[in-house]
Amino acid sequence: MQKLLSYLGLEKQSKSVRDHFYATNMRASIYMSIVVIVLEIWMMIRMTRTLIVNDLMGNFSHYFEKYYINYILLLTAGIVMFIFSVRFLRGKTDKKAVGLFLLYAFSFICLYFGIKVSINDYAKGEQILTFLTMEIFVVCLLIWKPIVGFLIHSSAYIYFYIRINSMVAVNTGEVGTTVATQINLFTMWISTMMFIISNYNKTLSQAQKDENLEKMNSYLRRISVIDDLTGIHNMLYFRTEAEKILSMVTTDRRNTVFLFLDIENFKSYNEKYGFQAGNELLKTFAELLEKNFEGSLVSRFSDDHFVLLTTIEGCQETINRLSDEIRHLQGEVQLSLKCGAYRPEDSERDPSQACDRARFACNNIKKHFGKSFCMYDASLEQRFQQKQHIVNNIDSAIENGYIKVYYQPVMNTANGCICGLEALARWEDPEYGLLPPGAFIEILEEYRQIHKLDRCIIEQVCRDYRAAADEHEPFVPVSLNFSRLDFELCDIVGFLCEVSDKYRVPRNYLDIEITESALTDQQSFLQTAMKKLHDAGFKIWLDDFGSGYSSLNVLKDYQFDVMKIDMKFLSGFGVNDKTSTILQNIVGLTKQLSMVSLTEGVESPEQFDFLRDIGCDRAQGYLFSKPVPLSELREKIDSGELRVSPEFVPA
Repeated sequence: MQKLLSYLGLEKQSKSVRDHFYATNMRASIYMSIVVIVLEIWMMIRMTRTLIVNDLMGNFSHYFEKYYINYILLLTAGIVMFIFSVRFLRGKTDKKAVGLFLLYAFSFICLYFGIKVSINDYAKGEQILTFLTMEIFVVCLLIWKPIVGFLIHSSAYIYFYIRINSMVAVNTGEVGTTVATQINLFTMWISTMMFIISNYNKTLSQAQKDENLEKMNSYLRRISVIDDLTGIHNMLYFRTEAEKILSMVTTDRRNTVFLFLDIENFKSYNEKYGFQAGNELLKTFAELLEKNFEGSLVSRFSDDHFVLLTTIEGCQETINRLSDEIRHLQGEVQLSLKCGAYRPEDSERDPSQACDRARFACNNIKKHFGKSFCMYDASLEQRFQQKQHIVNNIDSAIENGYIKVYYQPVMNTANGCICGLEALARWEDPEYGLLPPGAFIEILEEYRQIHKLDRCIIEQVCRDYRAAADEHEPFVPVSLNFSRLDFELCDIVGFLCEVSDKYRVPRNYLDIEITESALTDQQSFLQTAMKKLHDAGFKIWLDDFGSGYSSLNVLKDYQFDVMKIDMKFLSGFGVNDKTSTILQNIVGLTKQLSMVSLTEGVESPEQFDFLRDIGCDRAQGYLFSKPVPLSELREKIDSGELRVSPEFVPA
């Protein structure tokens, strides 16, 4: 039924398809009207010449009524149709109702002219080519819905046939058309009708293709500037428009500010309520931003981060109000809003760097309860420049050997000897001096370059092992800290296997530490990677156990060999009675799960004795040694300050 309706042109059409048909007919009517104008002018010239040559001007009124009036009528219709069509296609008029009226009127006049002339020709025994020509003009050059084309086409044929069928045929001398004429007329009618249907469906198909293409182009244009989730602008649009604003001489730079907003604890909200709830929260927050910063440039930066270009006046009060509103959107998870602000200098034109500075200011107040707004100033500039230095120079630092491995001993609580080492990165920078991990680890993760650092550490640790083995020096298993991003940015498992084989390091001498917080995202992905590590013969440690609320879920979903208990548990030792009870139960849990227990942050003999008494297998902390270069660690071992477990001392 739907196909039948489509073939007849009775199906409902979109505005785009209707516009396509209309524009097609306007273009066709130009060609049609040009031909008509030329023909009618030629016919009028020819008729006038005939009257003059044959000295018939005395009967001009007769010929005017019989011929000229038809020529003038059709010529006028052609000129009007031509002018309107050209104006429409040039965008000078959009009066489609007028255009449709003119199109129908022009078609009617053409058919009337064809019928009138061909009846006269038929009466004289001549061909009916004018009628057929006008039929082809009207129903073949122009596109009609089949049902409309059928009515126009058939009405003209029926009327014409009735007229000539009542006339005396010159070739027979009898009233009525011959069988041959009837057959020829019917053949022409049916063939033209098939062309009408075919022409319509072909044009319809093209119109639908154009419509789909326009929809796709419209969608692509939209997603190129609109954030798909929240519906506000994305960063591509923001950077382009912000650069224009900064370049305008009318922009009041003293009153212009870039804002970077971060919904703190959004990750925990996602984990607690699911991604759908998290997405709804982001949509709601985006609406709040547009409402509270009406007229400003608002965009989603990424994840739960947003950026704005607005005026400084009143923006801090608005942020504080938004911070209060975001708290009302929460459930059990404590959400808060953090905002960093940066006022561009007079010569600045780079929105990306301005956003980066605002983001840096925002990060400066993370974890600061009750503080929601921070203005970027000179005190943050040096730290920002250091951040940029780290991002820009990680490759050269690795190449020039500025990245060093420091080792911190892990002690066996049973004998007080070194049974392992943790490899920790240090950056000995010629400009900034010795940089601790806190100065560059998070920055490299933020800019997705952390895998470069971790690959460098793996290489150095394996090289240190090979040197020690060749010199018959004692060397214990080393734990390597892996970032979640390592598994995304490179084949870290394949690299680890390749380098350990290169330096002939036994797999049981390399352990992998993965933080508990890294395991809350992409569980299936990390489970696959951890299985590869286990299958390759490496042990996996759960680092920072107890730093997040999902610890027990992590133990349920993953397989670990060592549990590294977060140092925060020991911070209340000797003051908070619950600390001892919790630690004792955690250690007992590791034994039930066939895991080795290790507690970090040990700073006093009392803490170490307690851990040994409750059965904790290993301990790590400043009580034994801070992280030091391998050479310094060997000095401590040679001096007797530290001892290596006998099983790791070469015979």
